[in-house]
Amino acid sequence: MLTIHAADLLVPGARRPALPDGAVLVSGREIAAVGPYEQLAAAHPAARVRRWPGVLTPGLLNPDGPELLEHAYHPDPREAGELGTEPLTGAALAQLAMTDARWGAGARRGVQRLLAHGVVAVAGELRRPAVVDAVHRAGLRVEPRSGVPAGPAALDPLAGRSLAEAILRPLPPDGAAGAEATFAVFDVPDEAALAARGAGTCVATVVAGRLVHRRR
Repeated sequence: MLTIHAADLLVPGARRPALPDGAVLVSGREIAAVGPYEQLAAAHPAARVRRWPGVLTPGLLNPDGPELLEHAYHPDPREAGELGTEPLTGAALAQLAMTDARWGAGARRGVQRLLAHGVVAVAGELRRPAVVDAVHRAGLRVEPRSGVPAGPAALDPLAGRSLAEAILRPLPPDGAAGAEATFAVFDVPDEAALAARGAGTCVATVVAGRLVHRRR
């Protein structure tokens, strides 16, 4: 089935100009076309349409993979009364009895938080099998990195970085097809607002054609 994902503004990356009322045509796992919504809808009248508010961008890379998923524990909501809701690190993490099962469960919740920030890949070597399994099951990529990023680890890949720096791979040029259908949508009016408000404004994340996060 063909699906058109349309947004108020499409930012393709690679310093190409933003496209008002742009859209991505998805076929299975791949992007079939990128262009103006009206053009894609006219060419594919039987396609399902998902219209999103805000800005559609390529998926984002978070540079803090090990720090967020192997050096932090994301509490279960049922543990909020005892542990709170924020990731636990350092001395607070050391006080917990961490089993492989608990690492895996915490990583799954961490991955969901990353997806809710438009993240489709993390950088850094992951060594815990339970964490690696959680990442791969969600469809996130793991990318190499040359060193530990400066500053504290953050779920928001736009914390201290520009959108251009955070984009994993740009969307294909108009008319091109075959790239993996991986992108995110943020409920902001433009790139400046996205930079100011951050990736926590994400309303949808698509990985290889699958809608893996949708803000309700």
